Amino acid sequence: MTTGDSSNAGGTEAGQVVVHLDGVRKEYGESTALDGVSLDIRAGEAVAVMGPSGCGKSTLLNMVAGLDRPTSGRVVVNGEDLASMSETGLALFRRRRIGMIFQFFNLLDDLPALDNVALAAQLTGVSVAQARRRALELLDELGIADRRNVYPAALSGGERQRVSVARALMNRPALLLADEPTGALDSHAGEQVMDLLIDLNQIGQTLLIVTHDQRLATRCASRLVEVADGRVVRQRSLERTA
Repeated sequence: MTTGDSSNAGGTEAGQVVVHLDGVRKEYGESTALDGVSLDIRAGEAVAVMGPSGCGKSTLLNMVAGLDRPTSGRVVVNGEDLASMSETGLALFRRRRIGMIFQFFNLLDDLPALDNVALAAQLTGVSVAQARRRALELLDELGIADRRNVYPAALSGGERQRVSVARALMNRPALLLADEPTGALDSHAGEQVMDLLIDLNQIGQTLLIVTHDQRLATRCASRLVEVADGRVVRQRSLERTA
């Protein structure tokens, strides 16, 4: 798998800090979702975030993606302080520097697979023809080029997640975020998606995965970050299991 040189995704170099959270706190009214989280993720790492429901995992992911802003603390991604950006700037930053894979795919039902993928590049100003060429290359590398003209409703769960992965890789992101990427899949399709994530990381793609699935974490990640009550309570290196 080449995916258009993911080893230099987003212009990052191995070992460079891609994600820097410094004392990040997020409050929703009387509730505290994140309570002083500090975390660095370096280029080429695959980091899994685990913890019980309501512990702050998804909020952390949303902070890194610029989908939400901290009450206090700093979030720096690929050298950009997200607090300094307008909402329009954040949207453009996400399109160009962040790839996102969702549990329930978030594909557009009225577009076939190829156009779902190509749209990610078109939204950054890439021509339709160029976007479709790269989209087809990615679908081919992910083994579903023959499904390029099929609409999401007619794709299997595993195929839809592969389309979602292709879309996330379209703009050669510095960081790939995955929110429960196997949560809506059967065990076979889930294993295939895990293999994809491993392959991507092995060619240099930086990954941040939020999951409840211990097997996903131990198979795909090189570091585990455990979160409880809005705080990072433990970090440890992982040896990938087969």
